[in-house]
Amino acid sequence: MFSYKISHDFGFAPNPFYGVCTLACCKPGIRKKAEVNDVIVGTGSKDDRVQNDGHVVYYMVVTEILTFDEYWNDPRFLCKRPNLQGSRMLQYGDNIYHTDGLSGGFVQEPSMHSLEGGGLNNENLERDTGTTDKVLIGGEFTYWGDRAPLISERFRDYEGVDLCNAGRDYKYMPFSDRMKEDVLEWLRSLPGDRCVGTPTSWAKHSNIESLACYHLA
Repeated sequence: MFSYKISHDFGFAPNPFYGVCTLACCKPGIRKKAEVNDVIVGTGSKDDRVQNDGHVVYYMVVTEILTFDEYWNDPRFLCKRPNLQGSRMLQYGDNIYHTDGLSGGFVQEPSMHSLEGGGLNNENLERDTGTTDKVLIGGEFTYWGDRAPLISERFRDYEGVDLCNAGRDYKYMPFSDRMKEDVLEWLRSLPGDRCVGTPTSWAKHSNIESLACYHLA
């Protein structure tokens, strides 16, 4: 089980839309280490853009792991390719990396991680692709977003371990198998399934379409 704080929640990392939760950008340490059946928990923070410290923003169980090229070319995830002129969900698509057939290097599509106007952002490209070529697919997940529930006090001090990470990096050890099972049981008991709320960092007054109807075929 992995736990980390989310300081800005735009529906990009993770991307909870179209019926599946994906982690394709940011958090290279988690993406590199995670295996199928691992649990990833994203908790809130005190950052002004979210202000939801002590809440659980989402969880996902890793059900599949793809490379960037596999993710880019998979018909299931064409809907997650970004379109900066499209709806908010399309603008924040996370299917942004694939290799160049000539050079073999990674191409960064115009996206949330590009420079303004869609230009290449080398810093983000290096962070996202420099240490791992893994995209995590979560077929089981709940994303609460701006409806993030408060984390049970039981898991703020579970045998001396706090589910909420103190820093911006992720926490992996010392979660025990017993804690993972208890946390997962609690998460599954919470109301909602898949995409429940809207990304916390989206402006509250924006015209945001309903998320419930966006599912993969």
